[in-house]
Order: sequence, then C-alpha cells, then structure tokens
Amino acid sequence: MTATANTKAAVNLPAEWRDFFALTKPRVMSLVIFTGLCGLMAAPGSIHPVIGFTAILCIAMGAGGAAALNQWWEADIDAGMKRTQSRPLPSGKIKSVDARDFGIGLSSASVVIMGVAVDWLAAAILGFSVIYYAVIYTIWLKPRTPQNIVIGGGAGAFPPMIGWIAVTGDVTIMPVLLFAIIFFWTPPHFWALALFVKTDYAKVGIPMLPVVAGERVTRRQILAYSAFLVPLAVSPWAIGATGAIYGIAALALTLAFFAFSLPVGLRESSGDDDDMKPEKRLFAFSILYLFALFAVLVVDRVAAAQGWI
Repeated sequence: MTATANTKAAVNLPAEWRDFFALTKPRVMSLVIFTGLCGLMAAPGSIHPVIGFTAILCIAMGAGGAAALNQWWEADIDAGMKRTQSRPLPSGKIKSVDARDFGIGLSSASVVIMGVAVDWLAAAILGFSVIYYAVIYTIWLKPRTPQNIVIGGGAGAFPPMIGWIAVTGDVTIMPVLLFAIIFFWTPPHFWALALFVKTDYAKVGIPMLPVVAGERVTRRQILAYSAFLVPLAVSPWAIGATGAIYGIAALALTLAFFAFSLPVGLRESSGDDDDMKPEKRLFAFSILYLFALFAVLVVDRVAAAQGWI
C-alpha cells in the first residue's frame, strides 16, 4: 500500500482545523496522554508544572503526528474499510501532501521541544516511538505479518515511560514494567476489535491474525495474553515499587480483564459476524481497564507521598 492512492472524493474545499485534528486520532491520543501523564505523576521526585505540561504536550504532539503519518500512508486502506472510510483523507477533506507535512511537522516539533525544554533522553524515546509507529508498524509490519499488532504494540507503550523519564531523567525497572503492561495489553485489546471487523481487514489485504490464522487461533492468543497480564500488572507491587492500593486494585482489575476474555477465548467461532457481544464487551472493558489501572497507580503514589499508607 502507498500514500499516493486515490481517495473517494477530490478535495474541493480548504481543510478545516477539525480535519487536521481528526488526523491525530483524538480518541487514541486521549489514552496516550493519560498514560503519559500517569507515568509522569507516579515517578519519584518532582517536576515544575510548566515543564510537566510541556512534556505531556510533546507526547500528545508526537502521538498526533505519528497518527497523521499513519493515515497519510494508509489512505487507500482506510478508503476500503467501512470503519475508516470517513476519515479526512479517504473522504477527500485533506490533501495527501498536507497530511504528510502536518504529520512530519508535528512529530519533529514534539521531539525538538521535548529535548530543549524537558529532557533529551525523553526526547530520544519520543522520537523513536514516532518512527516505531509511523514506519516500523505502519509501513513494514502491518501489511506483512499477522504478528503486526504484537510487535507494533510497543509504539503505544512508550508514553508512561517517557513521562517517567521526564521527571527522573533515567530508566529504571518501573517504567520498563509500565511499558510491558501496555505492550502485553495491546494484543487482546486489538484482536478483540479485529475479530468483529475482520471482514474489513480481509477486503483490503491486511494480514490481521483472525484473517490469516482464523478465529480459533486468535481467541486462544487473546486468552493467553490476558492470563499473562495478571502477574505482569501486579509485578510493580510485588517488587515493592508501589503500595497495596495499586497492588490490590491491579489484581482485581486484571482478573476482571481475564474474566471478560474467557467467553471470547473459549469460543470456537462467532458463527455470525453480528454475534460479537463478548468481543465487543472485552474491547470496551480493555479501554476502561487501562485508564483505571494507570489512575490507581497515581492514587497509590499520592497516598504514599501524603503518608496515608
């Protein structure tokens, strides 16, 4: 797939700011911003509010720029999928070259500002995360391997690590664990979605696991990753990096995540593309799960700082 593909309609009117904002995938960005902010707030030490705000702004800009580049490259794919055909490029609201330049400009600015105003290590990891998503995942992995979302999951796992490094200036075991939690959360989260939109992926030739390996393999993989997530999510408490508030909440939340994955993983096949209630419930809960898990991480940090525990 290439970025020069035809879209459904010609661009007749100047693009609005809303169209460029849509290129940043704001719903996805909200999770990126939140986990980055939680990583920053949970890190030991302190950071000036203005510098902290700048760090989160740069994370948002980098994520938005990478998303814009992803949509620029996949304009033809998005045009062929019902779920994405109303995006700015397939619908003809934005010119391809404008989307490309917007993505490059936003991404580049995020890395430079992060380095100058916050921390160059955080900036380097932010820059790598943009390349990881826009190039390694979008151009190389996604169209070539059914393990695309497994390897590509690293792109969305960097924000809490970047937020943590913005405060501490170094990498320790805790930000690595936060990275790993999101990395292993991504496959069951995304494959739950892929199960009920697999027809779209098959139509445009993207080798998502349900398309290439079938539903049964995908469902067993969802169950395996969900099971592994239970000890992984609790590991920050196990090594003494967090308190009991996080540990107990993480255990309860991740067991609930596993419970939601059971009816999906033990099912042989949906039989009917419309009969996807367990998959849709897992996908919806997976988003709530990540928000809640990282929120309780901050609550635990605040409680420890205030001497409540």
